Amino acid sequence: MTLETDEVVEVEEKSSDPAGKTSVRQPETGTRLSALEIHENIRAPAVEELERPASSLFFSALAAGMLIGFTFVACAFVSHYAPDPYKHALASLAYPVGFMFVIMGRNELFTENTLEPIIPLLHKRDRRTLRQMLRMWGLLILGNLLGAVLFAWLLGRTTMIEPSLHSSLQDVSAQTLAGGFGEVFYKALFGGWLIALLAWLLATTAETIAQIAIIWITVTPIFAFHFRHSIAGSVEVFYRAFTGTSGWGEVLGSFVLPALIGNAIGGVVMVALFNYAQVAEEHQEKKQERKIISER
Repeated sequence: MTLETDEVVEVEEKSSDPAGKTSVRQPETGTRLSALEIHENIRAPAVEELERPASSLFFSALAAGMLIGFTFVACAFVSHYAPDPYKHALASLAYPVGFMFVIMGRNELFTENTLEPIIPLLHKRDRRTLRQMLRMWGLLILGNLLGAVLFAWLLGRTTMIEPSLHSSLQDVSAQTLAGGFGEVFYKALFGGWLIALLAWLLATTAETIAQIAIIWITVTPIFAFHFRHSIAGSVEVFYRAFTGTSGWGEVLGSFVLPALIGNAIGGVVMVALFNYAQVAEEHQEKKQERKIISER
């Protein structure tokens, strides 16, 4: 075996990627990344994320919970100034603002992580990875919701925005809370599906402009079709609680709980499981090829 071959094997052994890569920028064939290449772009970083210190995950999630609040403010601002026939359509276009802040800044949203940590779990299927995933989810939910509470308090109890915008904030948040447990849960399935799909599509490119376009295209339908996002929506319903227009029991029981459950199921089932299923056999074949090369 030549020195060059030894170096290749060494690099492969250090990488958790069965193809010997930590990320895939260019497709092996064709003009677009294959499903397996996209899958590897998600799996390799996800393994590292599962190992991050608890404090890192928590504070990243806290920042995300606050930043996502700008989605609420942007929608209310546009609704306040837009002509009546176009309010909802234009507010839908403004909805991705907070998501862009969070995702491009690499903060941690629970909903985005209904895809990423599931992929390593599906590969390893062991208790350690399950515990890591549940630990990560717990920290992200806690951090995201605390951030949402802080932002909602600033909106509802301080002079953060001009008083004239509060009527629009109330209108937008009322739509989010409407429907009760069953409807919120059902609409959250589609919200979770879209955000997990967003995470999958982001792994297809490293170009900033393309990533911003993907965020905008996948997030806009959440507001447009009255789907539910558990963290962005929590800012809205917590605002209602702080301003006294809804009770905390209603906010937690009729929105936060069903939205979290719906987003988790939508992301895990509709994206993580289905997209893993389409590459599982190919992934095993690559793993066997790597094993054969390392044994030569």
